[in-house]
Amino acid sequence: AFSCLQRVKAKQWNQSRALRLLVGTKIGLAASTRKRGQAPNLLIQSGFLQNRLANSGVEQAIGCYDTPVQELIVIDDLLSALVGIEGRYISIKRFHGKEDSLAFQVDPSMDLALQANCYIDASKVFLLREQAKSIFPLCECFLLIDQFVESSSQFKKGLVNHAFAAALRALLLDYQTMVAQLEHQFRLGRLSLQGLWFYCQPMMGSMCALAVVIQQASAKHFVGSGVLNLLQSQAKAMAGDNSVRSLLEKMTECASNAYLSILERWVYEGIIDDPYGEFFIAENRSLKKESLIQDSTAKYWSQRYSLKETIPGFLANIAATILTTGKYLNVMRECGHNVQVPISERSKLTIFGSNHRYLECIKAAHEFASKGLVSLIMDKYGLIGRLRSIKHYLLLDQGDFLVHFMDIAREELNKKVHEISVEKLQSLLDLALRTTAAAADPRHEDLTCCVDRTSLLTTLGMQKDLDSNSIEDPVSITGLETFSLGYKVQWPLSIVISKKALSKYQLIFRFLFHCKHVERQLCGAWQRYIKNWCVILQGIRSMNSNGTAIRRSSLLCRSMLKFISSLLHYLYIRGKFSLQVLEPNWHVMHDRLQSTRSVDEVIQHHDFFLDKCLRGCLLLLPDVLKKMEKLKSVCLQYAEWLISSSIHINSQSQSPYCKYIVLICLVTRFTINFEREFNSELQSLGPVLSKGSQAEPYLTHLSQWILGVSKE
Repeated sequence: AFSCLQRVKAKQWNQSRALRLLVGTKIGLAASTRKRGQAPNLLIQSGFLQNRLANSGVEQAIGCYDTPVQELIVIDDLLSALVGIEGRYISIKRFHGKEDSLAFQVDPSMDLALQANCYIDASKVFLLREQAKSIFPLCECFLLIDQFVESSSQFKKGLVNHAFAAALRALLLDYQTMVAQLEHQFRLGRLSLQGLWFYCQPMMGSMCALAVVIQQASAKHFVGSGVLNLLQSQAKAMAGDNSVRSLLEKMTECASNAYLSILERWVYEGIIDDPYGEFFIAENRSLKKESLIQDSTAKYWSQRYSLKETIPGFLANIAATILTTGKYLNVMRECGHNVQVPISERSKLTIFGSNHRYLECIKAAHEFASKGLVSLIMDKYGLIGRLRSIKHYLLLDQGDFLVHFMDIAREELNKKVHEISVEKLQSLLDLALRTTAAAADPRHEDLTCCVDRTSLLTTLGMQKDLDSNSIEDPVSITGLETFSLGYKVQWPLSIVISKKALSKYQLIFRFLFHCKHVERQLCGAWQRYIKNWCVILQGIRSMNSNGTAIRRSSLLCRSMLKFISSLLHYLYIRGKFSLQVLEPNWHVMHDRLQSTRSVDEVIQHHDFFLDKCLRGCLLLLPDVLKKMEKLKSVCLQYAEWLISSSIHINSQSQSPYCKYIVLICLVTRFTINFEREFNSELQSLGPVLSKGSQAEPYLTHLSQWILGVSKE
């Protein structure tokens, strides 16, 4: 209703305004005519038409007027249309649909003059109508821009649209000043329709180019980066028109100032000050830094701050650098350091003009943030020392505490998984640490005990989809297969030593720990076995026996010990060979960390080290790992049989000689069965290693060691 009332008032004002302008203009024309000595016939005729219009009270069709009078009326209406006001004979028609639009229309009565049934020149009227229509695009562009300025000034439209609207508002002021000057010339009788068209041409290209941007921005509801990209693309498209291109670049600069202020706070302070969500970096506040030490699948470092799809074109090539710069500063701030880029290295970011060194400023801020965070975690929080401590305990670099722990915790570790007391294991671990050389390490208190519910193969099978036959029933396994060590890590070291990284360390520890257990079981069982056979051996030798049973058992036990020792030596123990797994890879990582320049490089080197160790320890090779686990299982079964047979031998120490002969035969048969199974598994491992060595060359070295056992 309010808009309708406005249109009615505008129409009434235009009618009275047209009469006043006609009178004023005719007086001016009469004076100029008199000066030239011409007869004012046109004024008499126009005055007659004016009187008819005023007396009748009915709006006359424009075609009823003379061509010069029509030109005056059209000019007057066009001056109104240029500022978005309908005239008496020029109206605005709006089209509503998926995309609202508008158009200016001339009174069709102007075409009546083309029938030329009187003294009016039809060609002049046709030219009059076409010249008027040629100015309509400028009128339409003004309305589009004016509406966009009003709508974009709303709170929800964002800072970029607010700045863009402010720049457009300044442009519209210049435009309206031009229209006011043209109207002044018209009142003085110095403006023709041709002159009006001529004076509007400089603004035509600029207004039309801006209208294209506005139409696309409004249709797609662009904010922030989208608006800046539209302006930039349109400026490139107008490269042939310097004035229009300069105007669009100026608009881009004005609109980007608000955006660059957000960017400055991010790269200089690590803070996202983005109340409207326009910045191309998104913050996921639901991801907490504590998740790094609680969840092995935590995405804090990679997804807490991430890039959006829409990035300003002038920042696309350096977007990743901007992202990491703010992340590094944010980490330092969360560590309690109020760190900002020094004032000497900070400058206002601009993308146009003489001071458009924004790329250099961003790179300088990134270098400062990178060096600052690396220095923080290396020097103050001692990352290298922490990694070395983890290597000592979880990679068995210093295993004296582990031997003591396995001795005092043997009873608890031999229990089923659901029967184990983690608290008791923790107290035994603390005792082992305090009574060995590990007590000198101030970080030994960060060690904790962990007991998984599944075997190593089952755990890996959840990640690598191993054969279902490799999955064991949790009831059948003990703590010796599921025990591992944990390590307490605090922020910001948890960025590098995250729960995911610790889980990889624990997989390696479980494999090494179980290998150590198999070696200890074989050694202990053989010592007990040979001790109980001493009496029997003396009796057998006195009866001229050749002692075949004990020699066969000795050879089998030695082959098994050679196998497990070779595997451990390949994995870790230092020697003359350079193709070992853990120690060489550690030195490579250590050397790389000394020259690293950013935390992301630290994470990359650390993850690469762990992946190399996992693969070198066969944990990422399911076929090889299953064969190794089977061989270790045979070794453990044989060790258990040695222990049980030792007990049986000890109980039969006073039995008659005939029972000894039966016992020897029984021992020989069992030994042959174990020997056959062990050699069969060992020989089947050869083709598996040969097949895998094509993709993993280091398996050739392992194959030579392992197959050497079978040859012996």
